[in-house]
Amino acid sequence: MKIGIVGAGAMGGLFGGMFTRAGQDLWLIDNHKQRAEKINREGLIIEASKALESREPKQETIKIKATTDPSNVGSCDLVILFVKAYDTEEATRNSLPLTGKKTTWLTLQNGLGNIEKMGKIVGKDRVVAGITYQGATVLEPGRIRHAGCGKTVIGEIEGKESERIKYISGIFNQAGIETEISDNIQGVLWGKLIINAVINPLTAIIREKNGQLLESPLLKETMKLIVEEAMRVPLKKGIRLPYQKVFEKVEESCYASRDNISSMLQDILKKKRTEVDFINGAIVSEAEKIGIPTPLNRALWNLVKFLEGRTKYVE
Repeated sequence: MKIGIVGAGAMGGLFGGMFTRAGQDLWLIDNHKQRAEKINREGLIIEASKALESREPKQETIKIKATTDPSNVGSCDLVILFVKAYDTEEATRNSLPLTGKKTTWLTLQNGLGNIEKMGKIVGKDRVVAGITYQGATVLEPGRIRHAGCGKTVIGEIEGKESERIKYISGIFNQAGIETEISDNIQGVLWGKLIINAVINPLTAIIREKNGQLLESPLLKETMKLIVEEAMRVPLKKGIRLPYQKVFEKVEESCYASRDNISSMLQDILKKKRTEVDFINGAIVSEAEKIGIPTPLNRALWNLVKFLEGRTKYVE
């Protein structure tokens, strides 16, 4: 299968490395020329966190193809978006040369709104969606740490189990990316959104790895309050969440990614824009449409935006 991954950061690099290792025809589309050149020259280095060392090589260099020009790649069978949510529209437009007659576009991004933005550009029938509980951290250009291992869930927007989604799932599993198919992908997206709305802003504010959230009774109580507030929004909208014990799922995700530095904290530390507008901000926006107050999520949104301004982020 010919696969193009748009976004060569932590998650794009991790999935790109795993697909390449499995023998797929994989291309990384990067917007950083120097990083792409380094990956082409030296390969992509993936380190395993201490929690994963028993099942993965401590360090592995994977020879992988990277480019800044999608025209060099040509049409792909599958295009996976791993860019930040605020870059979805621009990245999709720039990557149109990857699209052929039967190309499927998959978003595994954080936040809400990615499906709609992609669909307007490539056609909604081409778009499938999903979430992943894999965790990765950029150590330096061309070098990442596989910090957490968890399931990936994908599905058709309308819920049917199509032949293409079964084929994509098979390719993922062959690459060692444990993947399931869901007939409730909207619920799955909201479930991951709630987890991100807890872990990402809190770790960005306290500047600690994910696992530290489980070490303090004060933080655990805060996490529970955020979950209780956030989950009222999809339930009021008639969206079925993929698990009943939402807070336990958040705790489970924290533990599974305990060595990971959340993407939001990575962005703050690197003085980059975060995705908080599309996570906690999205919860607040959706809640306002149906008349539900979400003061905790608004407070987290405000705090992270304050940190963004304080660090004078650059795009």
